[in-house]
Amino acid sequence: MTRAPATPSSSATHPPAAVPLSTGSLWLVPAPLDFGCDVEVPLQHLMPQGTLEVTARLSHWVCENAKSTRAYLKRVNALVSLSRPIQEHMITELPRAVHKKGDHQGEYDARGLLQAALDGHDIGLISEAGMPALADPGVSVVRAAHQLGLCVRPLVGPSSLPLAMAASGLNGQQFSFVGYLPAQAQERAQRLRELETVAQRTGTAQWFIETPYRNAALWDSLLQVLAPTTRLACCSGLTLPEQQVECHEVQTWKRRAAPTALHRPTVFGLGL
Repeated sequence: MTRAPATPSSSATHPPAAVPLSTGSLWLVPAPLDFGCDVEVPLQHLMPQGTLEVTARLSHWVCENAKSTRAYLKRVNALVSLSRPIQEHMITELPRAVHKKGDHQGEYDARGLLQAALDGHDIGLISEAGMPALADPGVSVVRAAHQLGLCVRPLVGPSSLPLAMAASGLNGQQFSFVGYLPAQAQERAQRLRELETVAQRTGTAQWFIETPYRNAALWDSLLQVLAPTTRLACCSGLTLPEQQVECHEVQTWKRRAAPTALHRPTVFGLGL
């Protein structure tokens, strides 16, 4: 009996489609707040073990500055061995205009920085201090990750804003972070009056920062412009041994010496 020739299976005539590689995640990696300071706080005092382990595993990075990123990775390596030598890490810096001026309105398309994640590699986003994209560059990268359908995974670590807010005693239910104030004295004074009015009308605490070399000038403006009973918080050198966190009415501050840690990175807040 003659058998009919077997009909080729569909898999023989049409090879199965290639299974796409799984995409990597974007990890938001916190950095210690001692950047630029003359003392380094032991990382194990600031970072959970899990954060250090994920950081040590990553080898693709988007950052503000490659040099400071390598320095941080050396500190991590002293506690948890890196998955590969630092020289083999792929480190990409954000464009200077983005990390100096920010990207608050979506001007910069950062999707091109995340190709490694599309190829299956996890990427770490890191700033020079604190949590990236929170009062620090990187929001464009996080936005791009969402546009590409990548998973965004924040890690636990120090961030100056929530630390200052929690330690100040100002309204922790309603608060607003407004970034940097104008550098010119007259414009800065006008902005402070606006923020104080909002705080008085709504009860919302107002938070802002300044570069350390302008902190003293900002402090003088605060004492000159704000009403005597407005509460003013000054949170300097957070997580450092010499940190200074105080909150008093302006009339009380005027009777006291200026904070001694204003040369450190400082977060300011005002409210009722």
